[in-house]
Amino acid sequence: MEVPKPKCLEHPINVPTKLLMGPGPVNMPLRVHNAMMKPMLGHLHPEFTQVMDEVKEGLKYIFQTTAEVVCCVSGTGHAGMEATMCNLLEPNDVILIAQNGIWGERAADMARRHDADVRLIKKPPGDVCSLNELESALLKHRPAVLFLVQGESSTGALQPLEGVGALCRKHGVLLAVDTVASLGGVPFFMDSWEIDVVYTGSQKVISAPPSVAPIAFNDRAMEKVRTRKTPIRSFYLDITWLANYWGCDGLPRKYHHTGPVSSVYALREALSMVSEEGLHALWSRHSSCAQRLYSGLEALGLRLFIADPAKRTPTVTTICIPEGVDWMKVTKYFMSKYQVEVSGGLGPTAGKVWRIGLMGYNCIPENVDKVLKIMKEALANEPLLKSNL
Repeated sequence: MEVPKPKCLEHPINVPTKLLMGPGPVNMPLRVHNAMMKPMLGHLHPEFTQVMDEVKEGLKYIFQTTAEVVCCVSGTGHAGMEATMCNLLEPNDVILIAQNGIWGERAADMARRHDADVRLIKKPPGDVCSLNELESALLKHRPAVLFLVQGESSTGALQPLEGVGALCRKHGVLLAVDTVASLGGVPFFMDSWEIDVVYTGSQKVISAPPSVAPIAFNDRAMEKVRTRKTPIRSFYLDITWLANYWGCDGLPRKYHHTGPVSSVYALREALSMVSEEGLHALWSRHSSCAQRLYSGLEALGLRLFIADPAKRTPTVTTICIPEGVDWMKVTKYFMSKYQVEVSGGLGPTAGKVWRIGLMGYNCIPENVDKVLKIMKEALANEPLLKSNL
């Protein structure tokens, strides 16, 4: 018996256009779309490795680092997290993880799978760790690695990082930071903040397709990798192989895996747009659009999940769902009438908040105003709030 041809493939693909104002991915600029249409090259052709080298320069700029090992994992932000864990951790290594949302939970899950001794600093969703709390935990647990999430997209919290690297150096600890939902939207300085490992995603502020996870290891982190007593458990995520493939080690490039050529083109073009705008202008745009959103939401009588503005990331705003309102009806209204995505909560905030993303290409005042207009309309259909609008 032969399997018949699938009828669903008898016509070209048809995908609707939507405005993605959730926590990511975001819409891509036309320049990035067009970059993906460039001719296919072999993953070790010199013309493609030149593109890879240009990507590295763009990543050094957005990470604000001169580290040698700056490259990409072929995969999403989760792959960046997994690469961090499998390269830095050996069995029984102590890792201290700040857990104030789903990404701290995921990091702990991954670390345990590598047989690490996981210790947690637990904070309520939406809260962040102070320097005093972090130093006390470092003294108590004596970890090899401290892991922090700068922008916790499940809660909208922004973890302060200034001074944390100095604490880690003082106590002989490596500092690894997740910037998937924050990089480009808020200041970040890998070198001057003394951060040892950082990774991000391509599909958020950078505004490229989800497919690669930019990552950087400084010399301290690479020394930990080089002096391991046990092999790195993942060949695919081995940073020494990835560093060679990306031309970071000064040696001839060897075949490791087939890189996602078209996605690397897209990332290169997206990083070019970041460079053209400049980081300070990019950070300012995200801050001003977020302030516009906060003011508009509060004018609608809505309460922000994180009361302290200093603890909010401008890239993902969380809004408390008013009593009696069906949050899903509101998100469906956005999508069914306007083809606009806003999201519900995730992990500890599921069913408690809406999440609105202001990231990269989509972070403009016109989109803020559109979201506020639709939110007002949607809530006007909820009898409990109708009299307030």
